[in-house]
Amino acid sequence: MKKKFERSVRVKRSYLQALRREFETLEMKAGEGVSEYFSRVLSMANKMRTHREQMQDVIVVEKIPRSLSEKFNYVVCSIEESKDIDQLSIDELQSSQIDHEQKFQRHTGEEQALKITSEDRFGARERG
Repeated sequence: MKKKFERSVRVKRSYLQALRREFETLEMKAGEGVSEYFSRVLSMANKMRTHREQMQDVIVVEKIPRSLSEKFNYVVCSIEESKDIDQLSIDELQSSQIDHEQKFQRHTGEEQALKITSEDRFGARERG
């Protein structure tokens, strides 16, 4: 019985080590939205918590900004300058990131619409 219990503990410990490694290497994928990325990170943190890892919210809040894609660098800098990361909740961080993502998408969409409009207007003359 004792050997079986020790084996079970070792298996759980190695699984938790794998989860820790996966958590540390998590990064936002190209084309992935903020909501999807937060969902992946929180899912991983919850798996670790179910295996008795002391995963505090501050660890998750510190992890997310340093693993976002480069297009969020300016947002990360502004959050780090204006807010205390130790006091920031996951929900506050997520809503801030989603807000910036929506502004970025709106701005990019306007630029593409202007580009297409100007190409249509000037491109037709150049071809004719």
